[in-house]
Amino acid sequence: MKPRLAAPPGSCDTHIHIFDDRYKTVPTAVYQPPHRPTSAYLEMRDELGLERVVVVQTSVYGFDNSCMLEAMGTIGPGARGVVVVPPDVSDAELERLTGAGVRGVRFFMLSGGVLPWEALEPLAHRIRPFGWHIDLQLDGRDLPQYEARLAALPVEVVIDHNGKFLEPVAPTHPAFRTLLRLLESGRFYVKLSAPYETSKVGPPGYEDVSVLARALAASHPDRCVWASNWPHPNRPENPSSAAMLDLLLDWAGDDVTRRKILVDNPARVYGYPPA
Repeated sequence: MKPRLAAPPGSCDTHIHIFDDRYKTVPTAVYQPPHRPTSAYLEMRDELGLERVVVVQTSVYGFDNSCMLEAMGTIGPGARGVVVVPPDVSDAELERLTGAGVRGVRFFMLSGGVLPWEALEPLAHRIRPFGWHIDLQLDGRDLPQYEARLAALPVEVVIDHNGKFLEPVAPTHPAFRTLLRLLESGRFYVKLSAPYETSKVGPPGYEDVSVLARALAASHPDRCVWASNWPHPNRPENPSSAAMLDLLLDWAGDDVTRRKILVDNPARVYGYPPA
């Protein structure tokens, strides 16, 4: 399926996963993924007309980043990565991963995650010399209790999936206002992505989440990036990645804003050359 939105040159999908049956899931995995190898991702990428991608370590593989690193190598120079590493990871390993194109460490603070909150500050200080960021997924309704802690981190933070409010909230809700304050600091980004994970009204418009995405793009166009969340893991409805891209026609009001979200902002976060 081809999208209606023509992605500008240098467009980046900032959050995909690769699932390959050759790699074993860990005991903490809360679901068993389907086989979605790099070859299947490349077909989707070509359909959407994208040039850059960020492969994000999935929770089902725990600390074993082998699958995503192999995918990055297959995809080539357009790939960047976000890994999951323990707090005692060596500097030599961080250096190796940086050379492979890794630019962040993922904190998945929902069921199945393997890094606890106690590891946040130690790892943030470990990754700072390498220019990495924290990629954070949590229930957005918890943002107020972590606001001061997140704001004090010595690295940039990218927050997943429109803040991922597991119960969609209004733009006036205190937790959403917390997200806006973090973006205002100039050290946070948010992914406009995966509305189906939290929406209660569903497709095609996901209006209860889209109202938040529009507010984010309108108020902080320089702090938003876009992601397909391919292959939409553990979702029975199997959303269309083309439809996810086309949501930007609603979420972002003009071509200039969409270029920031698709090209310019991810280039800064993930270290791409100017498109």
